[in-house]
Amino acid sequence: MTRAPLRMDAKAFAQMSRGKLSPEARIDLHGMTLAEAHPELIRFVLNAQSQGLRLVLVITGKGKRMEDSGPIPQRVGVLKHSVPQWLRLPPLAPAILQVAEAHLKHGGSGAYYVYLRRSR
Repeated sequence: MTRAPLRMDAKAFAQMSRGKLSPEARIDLHGMTLAEAHPELIRFVLNAQSQGLRLVLVITGKGKRMEDSGPIPQRVGVLKHSVPQWLRLPPLAPAILQVAEAHLKHGGSGAYYVYLRRSR
């Protein structure tokens, strides 16, 4: 994942990156299909923002290697790759200030911190 420009307070970002800020809510998308996970993610993020939460954790898992016998190769960690794209697109993009890989104690590369904008 390419590093996005910093749009939140640098001090808060540093604390978040080091795992010093605790997520106020979390959603675990492990084991869901793309069709199940996308609406769940949208509902979770927009509800969290409407409740005034600022930092939420989205757990995708890292993906696992499976026997790939089909003609179209399956990407390992489909959710891990899809979630950051979903977060950059409407209806979620306007609600989000920053997305970053979670600290090891919050799931490491199998999870993302999502820092929300204040709702107006």
